[in-house]
Amino acid sequence: MEINNFAILASFLIVLLMGPVVIPMLERMKFGQTIREEGPRAHLSKSGTPTMGGVMFITGIVIASAMAGLVRGPYGVVVLSMVLFGGLGFADDFIKVVQKRNLGLRAWQKLLGQMGIGILIAALTHAEGHSILIPFTKGELSLGAWYYPFAVLFMVSVVNAVNLTDGLDGLSSGLSILTMIFYVAAGLILTDPGLTMLSLIFVFSLLGFLYFNRLPARVFMGDTGSLALGGFIAALALVTRTPLFVVIIGGVFLVETLSVILQVASFQLTGKRIFRMSPLHHHFELKGWSEKKVVRVFWAAGGILTAAGTALYLGGRL
Repeated sequence: MEINNFAILASFLIVLLMGPVVIPMLERMKFGQTIREEGPRAHLSKSGTPTMGGVMFITGIVIASAMAGLVRGPYGVVVLSMVLFGGLGFADDFIKVVQKRNLGLRAWQKLLGQMGIGILIAALTHAEGHSILIPFTKGELSLGAWYYPFAVLFMVSVVNAVNLTDGLDGLSSGLSILTMIFYVAAGLILTDPGLTMLSLIFVFSLLGFLYFNRLPARVFMGDTGSLALGGFIAALALVTRTPLFVVIIGGVFLVETLSVILQVASFQLTGKRIFRMSPLHHHFELKGWSEKKVVRVFWAAGGILTAAGTALYLGGRL
C-alpha cells in the first residue's frame, strides 16, 4: 500500500467546503448550544452557537478513508468505532437541542451505549490486542482473557475524557490533533502506510474543522464530535497496542478527567471544592486567564506530552 496524498488532502477540503453549507443549515434549524448558567460568565455570549458540527469531520474522515482503502481490516474498525460513538453523541445532541432536554441522554443510557460499542470494538480488535506495549521498556504485557474488560474500560474512559475536555473553543480539536501526531510518527517508524495515512486523514480533517472551531468558534463539535474523536483515538490505540501510551500523549485529557473526579469526591466527602470549577480549564478561566491563554497553554502541554510519548515509542522500537 502506498500513501494516498489525494485522500489526505481531500479530508481537509471536504471539511473546509462543508463549513459554509453545514453551519448556516444548523443555524436555520436552530441547533444551537445551550450554555449552563453556573459556568463562566464569559461563555454566556456563546449561547446559540451551532453545535453538532462533528458531522463535518466525521464525514471527511469516512470519505477520505474510503478513498484510501482504509475502511476494511483493523483500520476499518477504527473508522467504525468513530462512526458508532459519533452516532451515540448525535442522539445525545439531538435530544438536547431538538427535544429541549438539557442533559440529553440519561447517564445510564449513555454509559450503556458506550459499553455496548466498547464490547463490539473489543471483539473486533481482540486479534490485535492479546498484548499491549509498555512505555519506558521494550516489553509487552499479555492480557489474555482480561483484554475484553480492559478494552471496554479503556474505550469508555477515553471517550468521556475527550468529551469532558471539549469546553473551550478549539481545545479538544487541537489536543486531538496533537495526540494523532504520535500515530503519524508511529506509522513512519513502523513503515506502515495505512497507519500513517489514517492518522494524517484524521489530522487534516480536524485542521479543516479547527478553521471554524477556533476562537471565536463559529460551530461546536457537540457530543457528536467529541465522542467520535474519543472513539477513534481509543480504537486506534487498541489496534496498535498502545493504550498505555495514550495515558502519556493524552495526559491533558487525563488531567481534565481527574479534576472532575477529585472535585466531585472532595465535595461529597468534605463539602469543599478543590477547584473553582471543573473540568480544569474552567478553573483557570475563573482565576482570570483568558480563554485564548488556557487553550494555548493546554495545547503546549499536549505538544510536550506527544513529543515525550513519541520519544518513548521510538526508544522501544530501536
